[in-house]
Amino acid sequence: MEDKSKDLARMKELNELLNRASRAYYMQDTEIMSNFEYDALYDELKDLEERTGTVLSGSPTVRVGYEVVSELPKEEHEFPMLSLDKTKEVGQLVSWLGDQKAVLSWKMDGLTIVLTYEGGELIKAVTRGNGHVGEIVTGNAKVFQNVPHRISFKGKLVLRGEAVIRYSDFNEINEKLPEGEARYKNPRNLCSGSVRQLNSQVTASRNVYLYAFALVYAQGADIENSAMARFDWLSSQGFDVVEHRLVDADTLPAAVEDFAARIQDNDFPSDGLVLLLEDIAYGQSLGTTAKFPRNAIAFKWADEVEETHLRSVEWSASRTGLINPVAIFDPVELEGTTVTRASLHNVSIVKALQLGLGDRLQVYKANMIIPQIAENLTRSDTLEIPDTCPVCGAHTTLRDENGVMTLYCTNPACLAKHSGLLVHFTSRDAFNIEGLSEATLEKFIQKGFIHEFSDIFHLDRYKEEIVAMEGFGEKSYAKLAQAIEKARNISLPRLIYSLGIPGIGLSNAGLLCRHFGGDLGRLLAADQEDLIKVQGIGSVMAGSFVSYFQDEENRKAFDRLLGEIQIEQMPQADQDRLLEGKTFVITGSLNHFANRKALKDMIEELGGRAAGSVSSKTSYLINNDSASSSAKNQKAAQLGIPIITEDEFLEMIGHLS
Repeated sequence: MEDKSKDLARMKELNELLNRASRAYYMQDTEIMSNFEYDALYDELKDLEERTGTVLSGSPTVRVGYEVVSELPKEEHEFPMLSLDKTKEVGQLVSWLGDQKAVLSWKMDGLTIVLTYEGGELIKAVTRGNGHVGEIVTGNAKVFQNVPHRISFKGKLVLRGEAVIRYSDFNEINEKLPEGEARYKNPRNLCSGSVRQLNSQVTASRNVYLYAFALVYAQGADIENSAMARFDWLSSQGFDVVEHRLVDADTLPAAVEDFAARIQDNDFPSDGLVLLLEDIAYGQSLGTTAKFPRNAIAFKWADEVEETHLRSVEWSASRTGLINPVAIFDPVELEGTTVTRASLHNVSIVKALQLGLGDRLQVYKANMIIPQIAENLTRSDTLEIPDTCPVCGAHTTLRDENGVMTLYCTNPACLAKHSGLLVHFTSRDAFNIEGLSEATLEKFIQKGFIHEFSDIFHLDRYKEEIVAMEGFGEKSYAKLAQAIEKARNISLPRLIYSLGIPGIGLSNAGLLCRHFGGDLGRLLAADQEDLIKVQGIGSVMAGSFVSYFQDEENRKAFDRLLGEIQIEQMPQADQDRLLEGKTFVITGSLNHFANRKALKDMIEELGGRAAGSVSSKTSYLINNDSASSSAKNQKAAQLGIPIITEDEFLEMIGHLS
């Protein structure tokens, strides 16, 4: 009796823990435990339920999902969806299949959608939800990249598919996020949020694809009793279907191995395989259990687990101020690659694993791709949560976000939150340092190599670490060092532009520098009233410039930067009438100016004339595409008029000297 009481107490504990993890994963797009840990706890609960003969209310082993929390309208599914039973053993798959044939396909990791067509038209799209009630997302499904709006079949059709965002699109979306926005964690989370948007325009921008995996109902369709035939029929109607193949007990192991070998090269996320009986009628005759249909089973990759030791935890600050922990451990071979690090996601997971330096860990790759910690065998629980930011040194704070503990930097000026400033600083029109991409700069910031602009000129202090970094080496470092040394010489307009002062573009920086004769001291001593006198500089830009240099920290950082560079002498020509007697025509898109009017204004400020069409009186045609076959280019070529780019124009007036 006492043993059963202990079992029931453990079951209650597991119920609460697994349900909390599911809520976090499916409804809040976050993780409080790894998939490995969830599966282990789930299996433990199943064993306890079988041993005790008891299933507690709300048990995740009988509940299909959770109530959807959303403003989207909800609808009950005409054909309820059950989860699939699963195994990680190929031998169990073979035993399950027996002497039957089945269709093996990818189990894609996205958001399941049910599509309904009537009269050949898409009339409804509903998310899986909890398997019984889902959210209506018809408008969003219509902007998926590959969902047919109209099909040839005119009877009622109900099918299921998985909405996914490809890895390539996921990476591109993250790269294009504006400064300050948190990056998406994985394609599944991004897809879930994209499909459930209230504005379908946002959905359309995310490149969502749908891959059909089940024909549920096709009124009056003449389809043979075959799962393969159903896939073929869906393809004939214009649907992209999941990759699949027919197998039997003899060919199944080799087929599983072939799928597994291609995971690393897949552009779409998957978390296993699905085995569906080929004989539809036979599969349906088997019925269901309380939770699982008996005509299909899911296969999850058997995790290759290796032991290693924790050497350090790297705390990486992000643009939002969130500081993410990453475990660094002794190298291990997993799924054919060497692994030395794994994300710990948040402080809650760090605490749950009771980590300490030197602890013996079990690590694996989730879905054979993402390194994770499965278990901490030592559990010394000695790891300290940092009280200062690894980037700026400011105090950190712990936040409770939906039951998940996260660490944040409290400094609004932390460089990690403003990494875009460094990207701007090193860009072509500023210091033009090749080899310092946004990704590289963020790595250097996280490792503490860069705290302010001047630190870029002292990366030689970290030569050994940089050479050892992934993607680097002696040659890459040598090229970077050479680019940095070359960048030490810079014109004054480029220097002012590089600081990223709001409103001060390259052309405005040039106006300011010319007005004060290239004298930095005079420029910095000017007040807002002095700056407004510069033609083309308004009160907002002037105020922004003055405010930047009145900030004590900005001024100190700027002075340190001046100690690393040499400002080139500006041309001493009569700047006010530099373009007098010259006529320019502008065509094509612009890179440095907001629009053609801005460029026209600068030409006229310098004594030149801007015309609308090419004639014999034209001095230069400004076009960034000098090889264009446009009418203006052709006319200029006929008349022997030089065609110059924006960069060549800026060099002409001393901006790029």
